[in-house]
Amino acid sequence: MSWPRMVGNETGKLPVDGRRGLRHPKSVTAVFRSLIGLPVLLAAITSCGRIPSTESIELILHEDPRMKTIRLQSPAFADGGAIPKVYTCDGKDVSPALEWSGVPDAAKSLALVVEDPDAPRGTWTHWVIFDIPASVRGLGEGVPAHERVTVAAGGETALQGKNDFKKTGYGGPCPPSGTHRYVFHLFALDAELGLEPKATRQDVLRSIKGHVLAEGELTGRYSR
Repeated sequence: MSWPRMVGNETGKLPVDGRRGLRHPKSVTAVFRSLIGLPVLLAAITSCGRIPSTESIELILHEDPRMKTIRLQSPAFADGGAIPKVYTCDGKDVSPALEWSGVPDAAKSLALVVEDPDAPRGTWTHWVIFDIPASVRGLGEGVPAHERVTVAAGGETALQGKNDFKKTGYGGPCPPSGTHRYVFHLFALDAELGLEPKATRQDVLRSIKGHVLAEGELTGRYSR
C-alpha cells in the first residue's frame, strides 16, 4: 500500500499528498474530494499505527500507586524541573544521565519508556529501552542510538526500541510550542521481555502487563 507523505514530529500535522497538492488545491472540487477522503485516510493510518497511541500508561497497565517504590532521578534536572537544551532537538539531542534505587530483589529486568503526554496528537514516545539487567543502577548520558547498547561497566547490555520519530533510541523534547511534560517511566519486571530490537512503546507495554514489580517516575519540562 502506498501512503501519503507524512510530516512526522510532535506538531500533529495531517498527511500531505504531494502529487495532488492537498495543501493548495486548485479548485473547489479538489477541496471537497480531500475533505471527503480525509476520515477514511485517517482511519487507515491509525489502524496501521502511524498515529501515536493516546492511551496513558496508567490506563494500559491499571497501575497500583503502591508499586511506585523506585526512586528515579537525573543529575541533569530535578523532578518537575526544566530539561536542559542539550538533551532536546534544539541542542545535541542526547539522552540525559539517569540514576535509580529501590529495585526489588526479585526483579529480573528493567524497562524504560519516555513519553510526552502533551503532544497535540496524543502521547508521543521519545525513548524505549528494555531488557536492562536488574543489577544496573543507572544510564550514562548519551546512550548511543543502537539496537543493542552497553549499559554497565561489566559489559551488560540492553535493547532499544523505536520512538515516534521512527528512529531507534532516544529522541529529545521537540514541542511545536509552549511547555510540554516529558515523563520517564522505569519498570522493574519479574522477567526479561524477549522482544526484538525496534519494539515500540505499545509492544513493550503489552509485554510488561502483569509482570511489573515496581515503578519509578521522573518528569521534566521543556518550552519553546
